[in-house]
Amino acid sequence: MTFNEALAARINELLSEKGMTQYRLAMNSGVTAQNIDHIRRQRNQTNAVNIIYQIAQGFGMTLKEFFDSPLFDIENIID
Repeated sequence: MTFNEALAARINELLSEKGMTQYRLAMNSGVTAQNIDHIRRQRNQTNAVNIIYQIAQGFGMTLKEFFDSPLFDIENIID
């Protein structure tokens, strides 16, 4: 799994867990729905940490909480 795949999977996982829409996440985080959509569809080749930070804030969590998932374990990331 690439980092972008893991990132998209984590956002999708959290949207589902919290019963939140992409639009609500955009409103809560200040990141445009289009940027979130591009991350979820893995259209971005790079993702700025500040955008990830804003997304984490939109979920009401820290970066540590956001990245605290087996999806981001080193053995699961191939790039």
